Amino acid sequence: MTEWNIQSRAHACAACGKHFADQEAYHTLLFDEKADLQRSDICQACWQKQYSEGGRDRKGFVSYWHGVYVAPPVQVEAIKKETAESLLRKLIELKDPRYIPAGYILAVMLERKRLLKVKQQLVRDGQRMFIYEQPATGDVFTIIDPALQLNQLEQVQRDVADLLEHGLNSPTPESQPITPEVAPAASSAEAAPATTESDPQSEPEAPQLS
Repeated sequence: MTEWNIQSRAHACAACGKHFADQEAYHTLLFDEKADLQRSDICQACWQKQYSEGGRDRKGFVSYWHGVYVAPPVQVEAIKKETAESLLRKLIELKDPRYIPAGYILAVMLERKRLLKVKQQLVRDGQRMFIYEQPATGDVFTIIDPALQLNQLEQVQRDVADLLEHGLNSPTPESQPITPEVAPAASSAEAAPATTESDPQSEPEAPQLS
């Protein structure tokens, strides 16, 4: 099974090593390196010299987007309570497949609040995945679609609500695990995020979150 993960926006160009300045434009390429998805953030100068012509034709190319680098604040205030995004990050860091359904629902919630954006939808090893970006930080989240059936959705939503209230000490996912299954990407019972930025004509139906 392909592991879900977070890839942070780089602070320097992958081609020349030059550190990005605050508000500097950058370009992102995502490649399938078989073992994992590999992200490369490129400065404007290197993009024009090396990547603007044929960058998408390189072996393993998956997706491309561009953005503006925002320098990290000198001091970050500690998170005082659990939020959907902080919980999603914790679940991904655990790399525990029991939490894949909850992570998927959290990602859909954050997308609907415009806190995450879908960059790409792809299938690896027969399993659908979504590439999300957090616009403020530039972090990229690889989210596995657990192909939830309609009769599973309500239970996962309860699990998510319990995790948001009690954190990872909640016993719900352990007592009633929902194991994701490898399923065809076009299954009619699947729940999926609303849009895919790289393919504006693709609009998979989103789950009805209460």
